[in-house]
Amino acid sequence: MYHNALKKNDKIFAVAPMMDWTDRHCRFLHRLLTKRALLYTEMVVADAVIHGDREKLIGFNPVEHPVALQLGGSEPEKLVTAGRIAADLGYDEINLNVGCPSDRVKSGRFGACLMREPELVADCVAAMKAALPVPVTVKCRIGVDEQDPEEALSAMARGVFTAGADALWVHARKAWLQGLSPKENRDVPPLDYHRVFRLKEEFPNKFIGINGGIEDLNHALELSRPVDGVMLGRAAYHNTGLLVDVDRVFYGDQGPAIGWTEVRDAMMEYAARYVGEGGRLIHVTRHMVGLFHGMPGARRYRQILSDDARRDDAGVEVIAEAFAAVRSPEPLVA
Repeated sequence: MYHNALKKNDKIFAVAPMMDWTDRHCRFLHRLLTKRALLYTEMVVADAVIHGDREKLIGFNPVEHPVALQLGGSEPEKLVTAGRIAADLGYDEINLNVGCPSDRVKSGRFGACLMREPELVADCVAAMKAALPVPVTVKCRIGVDEQDPEEALSAMARGVFTAGADALWVHARKAWLQGLSPKENRDVPPLDYHRVFRLKEEFPNKFIGINGGIEDLNHALELSRPVDGVMLGRAAYHNTGLLVDVDRVFYGDQGPAIGWTEVRDAMMEYAARYVGEGGRLIHVTRHMVGLFHGMPGARRYRQILSDDARRDDAGVEVIAEAFAAVRSPEPLVA
């Protein structure tokens, strides 16, 4: 995938891994809206993959392809074991998290704190590349705390690319592990897109993707031009409908857009199976709240999904009721 993109000068569009958000229900919805975007799981710790409930933690629907598993960890042997499990399940890529700033991550010696240990990250990548049949990638920040982003990011890139990494996705801001909460780390440190652009100039033959603060598809397209790929996070989650235009804007697809009725029916069918297996409707519908951002009736739509779907006995008719509240033309995108 990454080799072909570089060879053809194609851009890759991805939806970022987001803790507590990009679970299998979220990814099913996103795949309805875009057939071409690369989807990522939430970060899953390697130990959990090895010892935990694999179906619950990393099970996925085949329709999600292409889909990547993001792993957290810093022990090469465990990352290889977890990566093999994921590859055997059919994941298209294994991504190593070197960017998450949460307290859990800091105490476990993985995530953004690994920006201080590029040699260890390189060892992890080399071990996975030697053992796994799928691409191995890294997602990082431009630095942490008092690090100089010029030195820190280049050191990370040199290490992982020498180790064989297929791609480096860069969240274009620092993580402050001392003094900022995980939420603040998503907004407070200033964005520095040009640092990522300079990294691409330094590694012209390697895949460099950009992430962080990207507001919409026009912004994404603009930022993708100096690099090889663009990754949207919160914008794709809170304004989910924008994903409908990804295949046309980034991949040149000219097929008809999916319509409201098709989205509604597919999500009702999916949710019915999940509820029938003992799940709660809210686990599915919470990811649908941003679908009609800015459209007439969207407030009522959000209210129905947020409130009525929480009932223990809520069924898929709640989805139909919510969609009926939205006043929008068919199809989803003209």
